[in-house]
Amino acid sequence: MSLPYAHEETAVAEARRVFDGRMPTAPGDLRVEARGITPVPEDARYGSPRRLFTVWFAPNLTMTGVFTGTVGAALGLDFATALLAVVLGTLLGAVPTAYLGTWGSQTGAGQLPLARLAFGRAVALPGALQWLSSIAWDALIGLFGGDALAQLFGWPFWLGVLVMLAAQGALGVIGYEAIHRLQTVMTFALGASFVALAVKLAHGGHPATAATVHGADRAGAFVLTCTIALSLALSWAPYASDFSRYLPRTASRPRMFWCTLLGVGVSFVAVQALGLWGAAQFTDQTARGVDRLLGGGALGAFGLLAVALAALCSNAMNDYSGSLALQTVGARLPRPVAAALAAVLGFPLVLWMHAADTTARFQNVLLFVGYWIPAFVAIVIVDWLARARARGGRPVDLAAEEAEPQPWWPAITAFVVGFAVAVPFMSTSLYVGPVAQALHGADLAYPVAFLAALLVYTPLRLRRGA
Repeated sequence: MSLPYAHEETAVAEARRVFDGRMPTAPGDLRVEARGITPVPEDARYGSPRRLFTVWFAPNLTMTGVFTGTVGAALGLDFATALLAVVLGTLLGAVPTAYLGTWGSQTGAGQLPLARLAFGRAVALPGALQWLSSIAWDALIGLFGGDALAQLFGWPFWLGVLVMLAAQGALGVIGYEAIHRLQTVMTFALGASFVALAVKLAHGGHPATAATVHGADRAGAFVLTCTIALSLALSWAPYASDFSRYLPRTASRPRMFWCTLLGVGVSFVAVQALGLWGAAQFTDQTARGVDRLLGGGALGAFGLLAVALAALCSNAMNDYSGSLALQTVGARLPRPVAAALAAVLGFPLVLWMHAADTTARFQNVLLFVGYWIPAFVAIVIVDWLARARARGGRPVDLAAEEAEPQPWWPAITAFVVGFAVAVPFMSTSLYVGPVAQALHGADLAYPVAFLAALLVYTPLRLRRGA
């Protein structure tokens, strides 16, 4: 009778070895973080909410955001209208990301591990999607970072991408504290480089002052531009508490919310506004456009280096959160190994995107990697609020919450329905749903998926009770 017990003890020890492990102990502790999805205990927490501004500001100062900004101009919108769409979409995506980020200090857990409360064992589906999304984002951002390195050093494109992915993978392996420290430094360094770029654009660039589309086509272009901006900001939602899980429970949640909201919102609006202003200079060869705009020479080299460093900042976070998502799915890989794996798998996807029509493939990947997120956000927020009401203001006891049975079918039902209902509203160059086509290309899939999941999941969750 002792054999099953021995097997159980072995399984528990193996889980602790993979998911537990060494944690950073203070700002500047740059040894490899072995801690996986096991929550961070309260006596091991440190830091302040202001760290969240820099960790969410620097990674968005990428050419991905600049290139996304050019989409509004490419769709035929004038500068003012396109900028309004960018601001509105960014705000709509940044608010839920900032709210989810406040959960880290309350639980010590990452965002996908926390989703087990709502999804139960069915968390494997959003966990797998998040892991695949992190690889896709590696490609979206690594495309520009690798191109910048290739331009800067005269390398072939594939070598620039390889060096970029190796560097970001190393940062993802080191983990939480290395990422926070890097983003603090890069907030100032990248901020200065983008200011220099903005000054050059102001003197040499002229944005479109008149729209080339009108009537219903203009409205459709506005909505699509808004949705693309929303997709950028909302793409951070499944990562949100990963970078606040070491903050102490006593950290001010309003300060956490505003630091995250400002970090995401200000950075994304700034870089997309640059893309809109200089859409004529930023073509598929975005890195070359930066070099040319800055006049080449030392200043052009500085700009290319900034593009590469910005990609490094962002993709290190993709690899880190991807490692937690992969563990949440059930993969028994140590967190550092899982982070390295995400960087490795991003390499062929970058080469594929670079091989043909970069603009079309970029937009398609950008939208498709995020269509699942609105339904996920709706479900986890409803579940969290239901638990908060049942607690009656008491602190979160994650161990006690996870010890209760977690029915899987309500969440996964709402998740699938939310996505399915949104399909007719999708608008990409690969697929335009019938509703999107009738609306002149307007993509409403994100709000439709959110509302559908909300309407399906809320009564099921309330019926279940606490």
